[in-house]
Amino acid sequence: MLDELLQNAPLFLLLFARSIAMIEVAPLLSSESVPQTAKVSLALFAAFAVFPSASAQDDWTLLPGMTDGVFSLGYALLIAGEGIIGIIIGFFITIIFAAASSAGQFFSLQMGFGASETFDPLAQIENPLMGQFLNLVAMLTFLVMGGMQNMFLGGFAASVKSLNVVELVNGRENVAYMLAGGLSRLFLNAIVISMPILGTLFLTSLATGLISKAAPQINILSEGFPISISVAFILIMATLPFMVEALGRVLESGFRSLQDLYIQVGGGIVE
Repeated sequence: MLDELLQNAPLFLLLFARSIAMIEVAPLLSSESVPQTAKVSLALFAAFAVFPSASAQDDWTLLPGMTDGVFSLGYALLIAGEGIIGIIIGFFITIIFAAASSAGQFFSLQMGFGASETFDPLAQIENPLMGQFLNLVAMLTFLVMGGMQNMFLGGFAASVKSLNVVELVNGRENVAYMLAGGLSRLFLNAIVISMPILGTLFLTSLATGLISKAAPQINILSEGFPISISVAFILIMATLPFMVEALGRVLESGFRSLQDLYIQVGGGIVE
């Protein structure tokens, strides 16, 4: 195996470029709290794991630039193309994962936590507290449902079997459509996840507004925020199982969309 790996070192470098690009962009693994050494080691292991199946495919050995040498312009373009494929896979998984954080941001303002933004180490952005909470819930759901296995088996390994740089260029319209559709579904999924809490908080704000008109002596600023926060926490406790189920469906749907892309662009069958 080692001799074959040394003989096909250019192919292994292509696989490594795709895996390290995906890891640097994918959720959880792209966090700065994960050491860079661990990311590189995981990328090397992922490339090593899929190397036998890639070396057995004629599509990889017939890529333009493979026989020009590792220091040629054609091979450098192949490396860049593999990096782009890895970035697309990782970015699409991040889009799926970001639905939970966006859902928390939607109702944070309504419940009075709109100004409570702090740095979220998971999302690596300034995120309200509810966004961080739902992001943590999404992370646990992602791990419980086997998201890491799906990322490397249904994402990376399946892409090696079904997709290469040439097919990516030829099917760039499908890739652009998938990314645009993923962004649109991001906001749709976030609205669906947050709608029970967001709608109830809207009714709560409407009710407190009517109370302030009916009884002007009530200080609505001092009474409204505790009511909204209490109602929101009660609703989160009551709807958390349904949120987890919805997040699981969103993640599964995203991985199916990614595999459908491999079939459309690569023309292969994803196992």
